[in-house]
Amino acid sequence: METQNNVTEFVFIGLWGNKKIELLFFFLFLLCYLAVLMGNFIIFLTITCSHLMQQPMYYFLCHLSFMDFSYTSTVIPRLITDLAAARRNISYNNCMTQIFTAHLLAGVEIFILVFMAFDHYIAIVKPLNRQSCDMLMVLSWTVGFWHSIALLLMVLKLPFCGPNQIDHYLCDVKPLLKLVCKDIHVVSILVIENSGMVVVVIFLVLVASYIVILYNLRIHSSAGRKKSLSTCSSHITVVVLFFVPCIYTYILPAGSKNKDKDISVFYTVIAPMLNPLIYTLRNMEMKIAMRKVWAKVAHSGLK
Repeated sequence: METQNNVTEFVFIGLWGNKKIELLFFFLFLLCYLAVLMGNFIIFLTITCSHLMQQPMYYFLCHLSFMDFSYTSTVIPRLITDLAAARRNISYNNCMTQIFTAHLLAGVEIFILVFMAFDHYIAIVKPLNRQSCDMLMVLSWTVGFWHSIALLLMVLKLPFCGPNQIDHYLCDVKPLLKLVCKDIHVVSILVIENSGMVVVVIFLVLVASYIVILYNLRIHSSAGRKKSLSTCSSHITVVVLFFVPCIYTYILPAGSKNKDKDISVFYTVIAPMLNPLIYTLRNMEMKIAMRKVWAKVAHSGLK
């Protein structure tokens, strides 16, 4: 049976209905996006141009910065332009593309965070080598792809007959389910299993792994314990900022009245903006490497 679909475009309702507030947040989100670009570019350049790239933790951090930059670029530019636009429409095909791209990049980012925790855990016994790191990155892209393609195929089979107003600022599965002209009970459960439960399980695994890591730090020297605690606390902060809003968004059914679009600002804008600060301000190795790289850049520019 062919899917009935009378909708060729969708219209975003956005975050707020007040134009003055939206213009204020236009400049605020623009500054946030510039901070995301600058912060992640600095981390990416510092690691790729220094010896830190040889260490698994910084190898994954480099990829995490690239993911933050890529993921926010699928969401924030559209959010910024829509805040200043009179009409916030997006074509059906572009909406499906945004769903696939955002979930692919977010999925890869989630597994990078998992592998960073895994690296912290096994580094006590045997650090990962470069080949293992490359294989884990391939695995993260593979799992991220199948996660996003499963969601996309699910949405493509759904009939949209109208209305076409999305109560959100981006195309995502849950707000789109509210526009489907058929019973969404089964699909809603599948979305919770595909995204909500997966995020919950991964979050619990990460929490458990860090409890084990912190427990094992008892046998380390005071200096080693202090360094490991600083690294772990930074990573835990990033995990909480990203996963807790995701769990809230994806674990509840699509029909429930919650603040999905408000909470989603945390993992689409705020967390990617804070990540570079979290990983650099409390990391002495990054600070030293940054000074060396930028001194080298400045010296090259003067020649």
